[in-house]
Amino acid sequence: MKSTLTPNEVIARRVAQEFAEGMLVNLGIGLPTQVANYLPKNMTVFLQSENGLIGLGARPPEGMEDDDLTDAGGTPVMAIPGAARIDSVFSFGLIRGGHLDITVLGGLQVDAEGRLANWMIPGKMAPGMGGAMDLVSGAKKVIIAMQHTAKGVHKIVEKCSLPLTATRPVSLIVTELAVIEPTPAGLILKELAPDVTIDEVIAATGAQLIISDDIHEMNFLEI
Repeated sequence: MKSTLTPNEVIARRVAQEFAEGMLVNLGIGLPTQVANYLPKNMTVFLQSENGLIGLGARPPEGMEDDDLTDAGGTPVMAIPGAARIDSVFSFGLIRGGHLDITVLGGLQVDAEGRLANWMIPGKMAPGMGGAMDLVSGAKKVIIAMQHTAKGVHKIVEKCSLPLTATRPVSLIVTELAVIEPTPAGLILKELAPDVTIDEVIAATGAQLIISDDIHEMNFLEI
């Protein structure tokens, strides 16, 4: 049977598998925030936002939004029991101090060395770089959640043509097609999305891939 999941659902549900009980996790704006919708009900993960909230929940039902309770991108969220409001100094202290277990960020490009570009496109207005540079530099694990291509253009490339967010390599790339791990030896293709072939991933990727001996199909947690 063909998968009925949308590309973003595949990405968000797969990323949620990287979390464990009690972790402190930052979700970047856009697609990464959707991961909050796929956390198992019996798992407590403390979602942190640069704007000063620990304990973000999923998006509230329509009509229940609170303008004073948002993620870093201004999207309404709920707060789980035990959530805490903190100031930006404390929030960035957590990030820069290495206290975040995982950050999940979107990406414009990731290159063969695992370096990320996600904060600006030269010539286009960028409202602000947010906390991406601090997050990539400070979190224990950096996961990039992004669609594999943009209008047919490769986003996983040999070398980023856009300004880098940080020189530190990211830990994992999750797309609607595959899970890829950057390593000193190169990009290792580790998992395939349902109904996706190795050849399809290679064709959609602008960098050399190493095929894992243990490559397998993605699994998703029950929610």
